[in-house]
Amino acid sequence: MELAAGKSGFLRNVVVRFLLFSLLVVGVRFAYVITIRGESCSFGDDFCFFSSTSPENQNLVTAAGGHLDSSSSVTLNPIAAATPEVHKRVMFYITVFQDLIVDGFLSTKSKSLCVETPVGEDVYALKEIGVDDSVGIYKKASKPLVINGLGHKHPFKDNTFDFIFSGNGALDRSDKAAEFAAEVGRTLKPEGYAVIHTSSIDTYSFNSFIRLFNCCKFVHSRHMDGFDPDMPHIHEIVMKKIVDIKIREKTDSSLSNRCSVPGYKQDLLKKAEPLIETEPLKPWITLKRNIENVKYLPSMADINFKQRYVYVDVGARSYGSSIVSWFKKQYPKQNKTFDIYAIEADKHFHDQYQSKKGVKLLPYAAWVKNESLVFEINQTPGDENVEKGRGMGRIQPVKSGGGIVGSVDVIQGFDFANWLKNTVTEKDFVVMKMDVEGTEFDLIPKLIETGAICLIDEVFLECHYNRWQKCCPGVRSPKYQKTYGQCLDLFKSLRQRGVLVHQWW
Repeated sequence: MELAAGKSGFLRNVVVRFLLFSLLVVGVRFAYVITIRGESCSFGDDFCFFSSTSPENQNLVTAAGGHLDSSSSVTLNPIAAATPEVHKRVMFYITVFQDLIVDGFLSTKSKSLCVETPVGEDVYALKEIGVDDSVGIYKKASKPLVINGLGHKHPFKDNTFDFIFSGNGALDRSDKAAEFAAEVGRTLKPEGYAVIHTSSIDTYSFNSFIRLFNCCKFVHSRHMDGFDPDMPHIHEIVMKKIVDIKIREKTDSSLSNRCSVPGYKQDLLKKAEPLIETEPLKPWITLKRNIENVKYLPSMADINFKQRYVYVDVGARSYGSSIVSWFKKQYPKQNKTFDIYAIEADKHFHDQYQSKKGVKLLPYAAWVKNESLVFEINQTPGDENVEKGRGMGRIQPVKSGGGIVGSVDVIQGFDFANWLKNTVTEKDFVVMKMDVEGTEFDLIPKLIETGAICLIDEVFLECHYNRWQKCCPGVRSPKYQKTYGQCLDLFKSLRQRGVLVHQWW
């Protein structure tokens, strides 16, 4: 009797240990699948807690109004698939893709890519309507629908896909929009279609978008209601990759000397602050306050979809002048990082820029051609514009030198219009501030003549004239010969050409 009881206890111990060992194996396997591999469970795994036959996945309604059956070959992340939000997104994308099929931009035979899709609802939707050869990319894989990849760096060869889709404003959020567009152009087959969903709906951002996608031509667009509270309205843009990209690039890169500012930029001028028509009696107050009325371009339009963001300060003076006190603090940059060029001829300020990151100093004078110039040095400590006893300097060609009094330096002038055309393109967002002590009457006409003015999106211009003096009521400045009326004509000529220019002080 005791022997039988001993055998029974031994068997129970063996069974318990076997069960504990089995649970340990299961736990280790689960930790490997979920933690180490970082993937959702799929049919390729030897062990899964979830499969496409789970009630959560079976309740995902298809386009035909039915339900997924146990023979479905794909599965979403099981946790995400159980949420009504995912169901809503899948249904939204199914509707979108069905419309694209009807319009001829997508077919069930299209090899398709969905860009920047965390879970892969859009990939799932494609497969549900029969576009089986579909995959998504995201920085973290969610297999089998989504593999590792970035919007600006696709893990595929050139000319791989017939159809590329980017939804939910992925391009809007990208800080590498140019690279994003370039990758779409690289991996899309000639005659293939790219469809992008963006929240930007103004004409300025739309035209910036089209210009950014150098690979393609615009085909179609429509507006629709979105599913995400953060993106309630969607602008869907359809583009087709053109066969000869080089022709398109040559067309875009050539800027005629007499450019015409497009209508969408001219429309912005209707929203701009009015010019001050009457000459101010106290310009040092009126013009300075006017900056509070300025309608900045980024406050009127979305500046997404630009290749670069550039600020050019012509007549920058010290680093702490307009670059720090105004542009970095006040200009609405929409979270974009700008390349800053400081153009300053006065060597007194050059040392300040040596340790400034993100700012490139051009220690020359902006001029109409490359030549030596005479630079005036005013030592007028009583002037409100003087910094450390250094007055504002004027420049003249060495041969003329007329009208300049006091100390002078010989400096190098450079062809500013030509430099601008070699430094930025129409795909860039360019802001310029110009304070050049009267030289604006030489530089602005040259920018217009060469077409370089069309490369600048927004201009802040100080126009110098024989204004009333703060120190001496009733006395005009003898330093400049131009009148306020001539300055006003200069501003009006720019706005008539569609240039968003503001009166600077």
